[in-house]
Amino acid sequence: MRVKSVRLFKVALLPRDWPETSYPEIAFAGRSNVGKSSLLRTLLGQRKLIRVSSTPGCTRTINFYLVNKHYFFTDLPGYGFAKVSAKLREKWGQVIETYLARRQTLRGVVLLIDARHGPTANDLQLWEWLCYYNHPSIIVLTKADKLKQSERPKVLKISQAKLGLPQEEFILFSAHTGEGKKALWKRINMFLQDK
Repeated sequence: MRVKSVRLFKVALLPRDWPETSYPEIAFAGRSNVGKSSLLRTLLGQRKLIRVSSTPGCTRTINFYLVNKHYFFTDLPGYGFAKVSAKLREKWGQVIETYLARRQTLRGVVLLIDARHGPTANDLQLWEWLCYYNHPSIIVLTKADKLKQSERPKVLKISQAKLGLPQEEFILFSAHTGEGKKALWKRINMFLQDK
């Protein structure tokens, strides 16, 4: 996929503030500090537009990025150990579930999991939501460059066992090296062309 244009179309949290358009959407979800913003920067070639931070909880809203004037990439708030209040973390969880349940233009979800740790309890909960709402999903194991080659089969086996998917369903991704970028774009394009 050639990215010709990207702009931050809307920043919102509550459903009443979400864009009312017919553009298809691909959502990006994962725990805090899993590398969602870094992955988006790599996919879209936008280093300045998308903010990244080493501090968990950098993304605190749903950020709607309009790509090529035809579809949205939505960056969802991270869940898990973000350095914010428990009340705000709970609100994020409600917002994410509401988004997954109600968003009619959602074509698929990219679920990011830190390859160094494998699926957490929160990742598994989100995976259950995705299955419940019957959303096509792509599982991306981020920060793959931080794994030794000898560790990769073990990580894939653990992820496969916890999520109940064949190993070929997982994409190992590195924002640092670009590994997995082409494979991820290929899967995203399938979602965008599906309907």
